[in-house]
Amino acid sequence: MKLQLNGAMIETQAKMLDGLLEEQGFTGAKIATAVNGEFVPASARATQSLSDGDLVEVLAPMQGG
Repeated sequence: MKLQLNGAMIETQAKMLDGLLEEQGFTGAKIATAVNGEFVPASARATQSLSDGDLVEVLAPMQGG
């Protein structure tokens, strides 16, 4: 399936958001996620399904001022 991850088109075999994050190397990182503009909490990533054409955003918190 093809989807957009942080603005880049990718191809993935992942069916769920947690699988995509693992596939893309985001495991263990403190991140925030959204699918099609809707925030997805960490507790819901295993049940958040992905579809062809979805827009996925993965953001890491930044510190500083």
